[in-house]
Amino acid sequence: MDAHGSSSRISRRSFLGASASVAASSWLGHGFSSSETLVRNHTVAAHQPIRLAAIGVGAQGTRVMMDFLKFPDVRVVAVCDVNRESGNYSEWWKGEILAKERALLQDPHWGSDWAGPTCGREPARRLVEAYYRRVRKLTDYKSCAAYNDFRELFERERDLDGVVVCTPDHWHAYIAIYALRHGKHVFSQKPMAHTVHECALMAQAARATGLATQVAVMDEASNSTRHLTEWVAAGVIGQVREVHNWSQRPYWPQGLPTPAQADPIPDGFDWDLWLGPAPARPFNQIYLPFVWRGWYDFGEGSIGDMGNYSFDTLFRVLDLTAPTRVEASSTPRFPDSWPLATTMHWHFPQRPGTGALATRAPVDIFWYDAHLRPPRPRQLLMGENMDDSAGEGMLLVGEKGKILCGFMGGNPRLLPTSRMRSFTPPPDMLDHSPGAYQEWLRAIRGGPMPRANYVYEQVVVEAILLGAIAVRASDQLVWDAATKRITALASGKADALAAANGWLNPPRRRPWGFETLV
Repeated sequence: MDAHGSSSRISRRSFLGASASVAASSWLGHGFSSSETLVRNHTVAAHQPIRLAAIGVGAQGTRVMMDFLKFPDVRVVAVCDVNRESGNYSEWWKGEILAKERALLQDPHWGSDWAGPTCGREPARRLVEAYYRRVRKLTDYKSCAAYNDFRELFERERDLDGVVVCTPDHWHAYIAIYALRHGKHVFSQKPMAHTVHECALMAQAARATGLATQVAVMDEASNSTRHLTEWVAAGVIGQVREVHNWSQRPYWPQGLPTPAQADPIPDGFDWDLWLGPAPARPFNQIYLPFVWRGWYDFGEGSIGDMGNYSFDTLFRVLDLTAPTRVEASSTPRFPDSWPLATTMHWHFPQRPGTGALATRAPVDIFWYDAHLRPPRPRQLLMGENMDDSAGEGMLLVGEKGKILCGFMGGNPRLLPTSRMRSFTPPPDMLDHSPGAYQEWLRAIRGGPMPRANYVYEQVVVEAILLGAIAVRASDQLVWDAATKRITALASGKADALAAANGWLNPPRRRPWGFETLV
């Protein structure tokens, strides 16, 4: 301990992440001012259950809702989705969702009449009620409410403590900020936001309210991230100069022409509310259920699906700040759909470090998707695999060696692998996490802010979204983090520069502009 009582643990600041301030602050004209009495420190006493609502209960939303149901001190009291019920959701394998629900309910016959993976607000409501009555046998449990519109949920469910947001990406920011303004803690799906502008607003809302926010990047709480942080901070491979990160995504169709025809809107599905702030367009089955990730207006392609995971790890491991240059290339581009495959390149400047690396050298990060790979490291022997079990991976290239690991930093090993025989890992000095879900629930009860809170994730998600903009621009961007502007393109084209800056904060369809939150 130093004279001020601070710990000497390696890279503790970057590993734990920034905490959300509870000091009153002005919210850029969007409703908060220092003269207001803000809702802050809304904590739940230890003897009371934490009352949650699940907003967005498609396939992923149902998975996450089931995870929260298992916590004995949580009560899911309401669900919300624009889809009443359908059996066409995407699964990780055939029968996955039904198998997980049957395991939760300890009922091998649950859902026997389903025609396919069935989700939506009514199946979610039935699942919640069945779990609390059959498995938990709660005598004080009444029923689970189901809503089509999240605004009605907040109007009627006044005693909620928090919400779990698992909608498509273009809805993340608006619903999260709406919830914070209503005094609710928020756990939301990755990526945190759909645009760079939204990142800033979400971080500002978190600061102003002091409520617990968490992005669903579970690797931030993992031993893998902690160990990789320790290896790099101890200088095991010296200064890291390059990182290569590759993903098999997309699993959904991309590189598609925009459909001109309209399909019939399914019964019980609110297409206009699903679109929300996105530009109006006719309904077509090509956008749903999971393929919305492949369209500019709703998702960010592969980097949006997976980048918040691996970049969260890299920001902690490398003490990253904002990039200064970003460029990308891709297969042929389409007006509204992400291309089939992309590569991206970020340049991060020199920055302060900790431990054996008091100053971190500039580093370049390279992204590959759609089964693309970096060159195979020459240190790998014949028969050695450079991919993790999912066919993805990460390679850190330092001045004194290389670390090959899984996509999010798991199972690191030095290259050549013969180095591992005599390698003594640095001591385990970083704080352990109870788990990502537990971090958020603990914060609701007055504990420390989750590490993947909106304030910390702002700069992480801004970086991956700049990569997405570089794909659309097919150019190199020069980024000014202080002004939140793209100041130049390598091509020097003024109209392209204006378009790229426009993608930082594209127009929003009425009434879903952020000014309506005032």
